[in-house]
Amino acid sequence: MDDNFDARAAFSVSRARLNGFRRAQIDSRTLDRPFHGLRAAPISSFDDRDPARAMNELITLRARQFSAHMHAGEFFSHATAAILWGIPLPRQRTSSVHVSVCAPSRAPRGRGVTGHQLRPGSFQTTSDPRFALAVTDPPSTWALLGAVLRHPYDLIAAADAIVRVDRLPGPSGRVLHAAMATIGDLDAAVPAGRRGVRALREALPRVRVGSASRMETWVRLTLVDGGLPEPQLDTDVYDERGQFLGCVDLAYPAFRVAIEYEGDHHRTDAAQWHRDIVKHDDMVRAGWRVIRVTRQQLFSTPSALVARVAEALRVAG
Repeated sequence: MDDNFDARAAFSVSRARLNGFRRAQIDSRTLDRPFHGLRAAPISSFDDRDPARAMNELITLRARQFSAHMHAGEFFSHATAAILWGIPLPRQRTSSVHVSVCAPSRAPRGRGVTGHQLRPGSFQTTSDPRFALAVTDPPSTWALLGAVLRHPYDLIAAADAIVRVDRLPGPSGRVLHAAMATIGDLDAAVPAGRRGVRALREALPRVRVGSASRMETWVRLTLVDGGLPEPQLDTDVYDERGQFLGCVDLAYPAFRVAIEYEGDHHRTDAAQWHRDIVKHDDMVRAGWRVIRVTRQQLFSTPSALVARVAEALRVAG
């Protein structure tokens, strides 16, 4: 038996037969069949309370399974690369992985794979930081999404995530993770003639550093497109004594109006919920008005959200 053979990982049918597995074992219904000619251990269940996250976890698993059997010159791209980088996207409908090659090589085809042939010089590849898989770099990944993402807000949100500088809120402001790329890097990744170039060019001027989530970007753009001034992002709030009260998603500091997007984790994480309540109470005592936004409010009644913020600014002004 091959010393490097691991039946717990994804394995090819041919390699399994060489290692003594019978056809009945290879074709067992207990094995997962992610790709043509590959078998894998059954998938453990993902958290069905968050379908989008569960799908991203499945796609990540599929990419890791497929990577061990990729041919030279193949690499992950498009939505699969975005997920590997942690770039936020709308919920994916299938677990198919996007795999690209450089022309004139032929794009891969098969069950569970969406193949692409890319023009030489139109992209850069590297390894993703978690699993060291061959993948397009963040600027190239974003440029490829220009022809894929249907809503301009999602293209901007993806760029916001790439240029975000993860920092420690408060006086120290210590940088925890540098940005994956700069806005200049994104601009350089958009050569003329690329598919989706118009959407990319329109998105670039609206990219901002400071958005911590796809939904925060959607809130910002909804307010601005609703006629309001652009809010400040990732804003530290202090009271009159200089005491740090907390960091808010979006703010109009001159009006002491803050907007907080309440994702599901704010509700389901008890510790986070407690911190949110304390921060809210402290800010109200310091004279701030805090407007809390849910997903339903953002997508179902965006005009009502704009009206709420406009009224808060009017009263404060």
